[in-house]
Amino acid sequence: MISAVRSKPLARLARPLAALPKTSTLLSTPIAQGARRQLTINAAAASAVATQRLSSPYHSQVRFYEVGEFIAVDEEVATIETDKVDVAVNSPKSGTIVEVYANAEDTVAVGADLYKLELGDAPAGGEAPKKEESKKEEPKKEEPKKEEPKKEEPKKEEPKKEAPKKEEPKKEAPAPSKAAPASSSEPSTPVAFSREERTVKMNRMRQTIARRLKQSQETAASLTTFNEVDMTNLMKLRSTYKDAVLKKHNVKLGFMSAFVKASCYALKELPAVNARIEGDNIVYNDYVDVSVAVATPKGLVTPVVRNAESMSFVDVEKSIAQYGAKARDGQIAIEDLSGGTFTISNGGVFGSMMGTPIINMPQSAILGMHAIKERPVAVNGKVEIRPMMYIALTYDHRIIDGREATTFLVKVKEVIEDPVRLLLDV
Repeated sequence: MISAVRSKPLARLARPLAALPKTSTLLSTPIAQGARRQLTINAAAASAVATQRLSSPYHSQVRFYEVGEFIAVDEEVATIETDKVDVAVNSPKSGTIVEVYANAEDTVAVGADLYKLELGDAPAGGEAPKKEESKKEEPKKEEPKKEEPKKEEPKKEEPKKEAPKKEEPKKEAPAPSKAAPASSSEPSTPVAFSREERTVKMNRMRQTIARRLKQSQETAASLTTFNEVDMTNLMKLRSTYKDAVLKKHNVKLGFMSAFVKASCYALKELPAVNARIEGDNIVYNDYVDVSVAVATPKGLVTPVVRNAESMSFVDVEKSIAQYGAKARDGQIAIEDLSGGTFTISNGGVFGSMMGTPIINMPQSAILGMHAIKERPVAVNGKVEIRPMMYIALTYDHRIIDGREATTFLVKVKEVIEDPVRLLLDV
């Protein structure tokens, strides 16, 4: 759908995007009407700007223009909210708004027009000051309050009347004090025992997440197997080299890169875990594109680290850091999320001790990482306190047998507990 956010109140222009053609363009053919040159910015802009800068209402505010306003070239005029990301729609030409085909919160058909522009630059004394005036319309409403005190004195008196309204609950406070005398000193505000309800419409990303998770449950024969990993050696490796990696490569060395490489190592030995079902066929991938789950304010996204089997620890960390920054800034592109042959989800960053992740369809397996906790374990016949992590593999039992799933986790465990094996490929 398309969301347009005003500079003052937040507003949205919503509509479905599913069937946009891949070859669609940002604008329709210019229309000649008399001596004027006009063009129409339409909803087909979605796929054309999919690889451009993206926008999120959490991080940017997009003005929703009205008839008579001037739009500069490359100015952001609306935001297309897809199932996964928000795509900015920029004006390819400068011009004045002649027609607006959809208002905020309207649902329109795919390919519908958004704006019609009359091409041309803003006149020095014509429309440009109108823009400044339109931007200053709200301050002007405040200025006349000062310039015309006679007419706006009642407006000034109204806030004075609002002040006693705030005092009135103070007077009403003793009334409820009969039931609750402790709250008599403060206004009656429903804090402790509020039964207020709020209804918020699900954004398109959350709707898609809900639909795909339900589809995964209904389609895949999901089963989860667990194991535990001693993180001692990997934590020593990280502690020893993290400063050197940060100094040379300007990236923090974390645990995710080790699990990505360990997964690639295990997937090479067990190709069924890296496969998918298409109809009556099984598609085996000779490469590993790892989808890494990243939480955003609007929902979970899974950017893809492509050809992870050919990357180093540092390369993986750089890629994950880049995607993390883009996700926080609302700059994830549709291409960053497409594909993926295997998913890793790290619930441990939120403190999860153990869980069963859900398969990211059409993939066949997902690895779940969890929190590292010190626990007593038996080491060479002695009880020692070690930093331990539970790991889980949820897999599609239609193409992955229990033997393969268990073996996969064992191999991940072996190389995480002895990272040198990754370097020697043994």
